Amino acid sequence: MSRKEKCDMVVAGHICFDVIPDLRDTGKDFLNRFVPGKLISIGDVTTSTGGPVSNTGIALQKLGIATAFMGKVGRDFFGQAVIDRLKQYGADRTMAIVDGEATSYTLVIAPPGIDRIFLHHPGVNHTFGCADVNFDLVASARHFHLGYPPLMRKMYAEGGRELSQIFRRAKEVGATTSLDMSLPDAAAEAGKVDWAAILAAVLPHVDLHLPSVEETLFMLDRRRFEACKAEAAGKDVLDFIRVEDVDALGRRVLELGAKVAVLKCGHRGMYLRTGDRKTFAGFGRARPADEADWSRRQLWEPSFHVPEIASATGSGDSAIAGFLAALLRGLSCESCLKYACAVGAFNVTAFDAVSGIRSWEETTRAIPGWKKNDIAIAVKGWKHDGVRRLWVGPDDSVLAR
Repeated sequence: MSRKEKCDMVVAGHICFDVIPDLRDTGKDFLNRFVPGKLISIGDVTTSTGGPVSNTGIALQKLGIATAFMGKVGRDFFGQAVIDRLKQYGADRTMAIVDGEATSYTLVIAPPGIDRIFLHHPGVNHTFGCADVNFDLVASARHFHLGYPPLMRKMYAEGGRELSQIFRRAKEVGATTSLDMSLPDAAAEAGKVDWAAILAAVLPHVDLHLPSVEETLFMLDRRRFEACKAEAAGKDVLDFIRVEDVDALGRRVLELGAKVAVLKCGHRGMYLRTGDRKTFAGFGRARPADEADWSRRQLWEPSFHVPEIASATGSGDSAIAGFLAALLRGLSCESCLKYACAVGAFNVTAFDAVSGIRSWEETTRAIPGWKKNDIAIAVKGWKHDGVRRLWVGPDDSVLAR
């Protein structure tokens, strides 16, 4: 894609090469068998590009959105593998290939019955910064999305100065902006920075904040995150985060400057909270078609049921692609949530992060009759809308009347 070509979407930030061994035949006691000196027989390996530039970007392409990719790889074996994979989607032309730095890679350990474990090397992602973003191309796009700054040192260094600069410049050229996060390693450098302060500096330039609820709880209420983690005692921490926690985080994200807060809640679905109508004045070229529909909303969309999950690798990135693809088509916020959950559900049917994604038309046909996973919200004011198959919060200005 040349500097003069136009696109609907620019996806920037973290990209890596994923190596995903098939561990389905190892049984649910895999971790107990994972001991020094032991040989464990496993299945075939799946290789794929990973990270939001690849996962969200390719999913958007498959959903019919013209997308440009902005990430960095080294001039090495994994870097060439990333570029070769992206060529299949015509997505390699805006990638940066640099000398003297290593391409990021991840070994994805996804045994049956437990959450994934990632052995990750950030590599050249650590040096990605404002100079690596082609703002001429961003100026031709309707939407700019960036993902995983906790895995990119330059993004969180100096109080997030580079990250803030990227989003400020994206807004200056008129794009709608969105931000995705990753969960920092608490023991690593990224886990020790002041993420609340970084978000306070960045979110005034972000229209849609699209992280997971765990990431947001870690960054904005570390004490509560640790309490939930302790209560979970090795189980899925998502099941121990209360609806009140999620709602408080949504409000906080809006207070920090974002116009729309979308919190991914894994198997529990997706939560959305939006600001009032005046906050959409500076929303950019992907501004919602019906601002009244998007103003002061508070919704929770349950996830779609998938009988057999192959891997959840990239499911959050795919869900974001579904949400943004619906937004760019001018759909309602309820529809955006449904497409997000549907694309995320299709993602988990495959081992890698992109091959399970269907076209926009196939996804649209699947949604109406697709069974939902049951979630119960026993919090005052929340009610279930059986027609729309979602939960409506007491502060919702449209459906809570």
